[in-house]
Amino acid sequence: MEQPETTLPLAHRLGIDTGHEPVIFLRRESPVARSEGFESMSRIAVEVNDKRILATLMIVYSDLLEPGHAGLSEKAWRALKVKPGERLKLSHAPPISSLSYIRAKAFGHKLNRKQFHSIIKDIVDGYYMNVHLAAFITACANSNLNADEIIYLTEAMVNTGQKLEWEAETVIDKHCIGGLPGNRTSPIIVAILAANGLTIPKTSSRAITSPAGTADVMETMTNVDFTFESLKKIVKETGGCLAWGGSVSLSPADDILITVEKALDIDFEGQLIASILSKKIAAGSQQVLIDIPVGKTAKVRSRAAAEALSKQLIYTGSQLGIKVNVVLTDGSQPVGNGIGPALEAQDVLAVLKNDSHAPADLRERAVTLSAKLLELTEKSPPGQGYKLSLDTLTSGLAWDKFRQICELQGGFTEPKTSCCTYTITTPRRVLVEEFDNRQLARLAKLAGAPADKTAGVFLHAKVGDTVSEDGALMTIHAEAPGELDYAINFYKDNMSMLKLKELK
Repeated sequence: MEQPETTLPLAHRLGIDTGHEPVIFLRRESPVARSEGFESMSRIAVEVNDKRILATLMIVYSDLLEPGHAGLSEKAWRALKVKPGERLKLSHAPPISSLSYIRAKAFGHKLNRKQFHSIIKDIVDGYYMNVHLAAFITACANSNLNADEIIYLTEAMVNTGQKLEWEAETVIDKHCIGGLPGNRTSPIIVAILAANGLTIPKTSSRAITSPAGTADVMETMTNVDFTFESLKKIVKETGGCLAWGGSVSLSPADDILITVEKALDIDFEGQLIASILSKKIAAGSQQVLIDIPVGKTAKVRSRAAAEALSKQLIYTGSQLGIKVNVVLTDGSQPVGNGIGPALEAQDVLAVLKNDSHAPADLRERAVTLSAKLLELTEKSPPGQGYKLSLDTLTSGLAWDKFRQICELQGGFTEPKTSCCTYTITTPRRVLVEEFDNRQLARLAKLAGAPADKTAGVFLHAKVGDTVSEDGALMTIHAEAPGELDYAINFYKDNMSMLKLKELK
């Protein structure tokens, strides 16, 4: 039965951030809610003019809304492009057939290419609630995807977003699978490679389970959100970019899934592979170098696990037309001094500016990985890539290229510093023997990273360093006293994150 115009609720913008999930709010006594039998957490179709979305319903018992109004979250408001006072047509959401595939997967069944495409399309179209996304993620976790399913998932994630195409003969990229705090080599590598005439459209995700992702770090220095055409222009003029992939709809399902993975603190292997390769394929890359740090408190804890992951990455890439090269690196301790967006940005700038106090491990890792790509693309002869990479950095050419990229991305700004700090010292002379990467990452997150850009942890010493009596071990940075206290208390309860040997 057609709803009378006068019973249709008036749109009201509530200004509530509900993430990627559109939400609509109705009063308990709303005529349309009563007539349609809507209940809280129902999925309903919302229409206005020529726009239609599916939204999750929340029932309001207070005076938050005036009678006859429907409140919309920011996601719903933007998706509908609604104007205040326009009337919304509400109806029950149609059944989502792809949910049956998730149920099948949860019971151990294998899914085919068409089924994965259906799931990912429904995710991108906004049909899934967070609970549906969580069900999909957990159903695919714990090695529950076989090799073909990973390929199907990657294909689906590429095909439901935009794709970049380039005139360059060779388009390359680099990615680290994460799990190692402070390992912010990408901005340095992009600058070195672009300065040598290579095309490297670096699009990155924001942090999932870490205190910072490359996009979070770059955001402290320049803009990372672009239109599709703007990104192409930046890369055409400079040879590279350092952007957030979600802003240009490259593998948009990945950014949606990441928000739920972050809440669940899950980053499973199949989705990890699909996430990495779908972004690289959509960005038009032909070759990609993947850095896998290996260490007992890194994301990948053993060489055997790293080699198995490498094999799957290389195989999946070969089936989808992209050449994947993998390098296993030391994942025993954080790279650089800073952990958190602004602190990691300061490390990056110190290396690019050839500062005498720049972290040597970050510098060495960035130069080594750049050398590998220079040789893979035949920009340098075998065995000569390291020299070319190092010369590009020490000559200032990499710093010039980085600034050029930042200027075209909206201008360069120095990263800010935090207002609240607490330095942890040692009462006795000690040798630093070991770090727990996971605990350090959690400490930085409890201090506020990555949401608070200047929050995190600064390491004053690394493994093998001797710290004198009353010497500094690390400094916690926060943007509010409460968060600083929270992080300090966590450290005091988990002091084993630093393994120290007392010296005489």
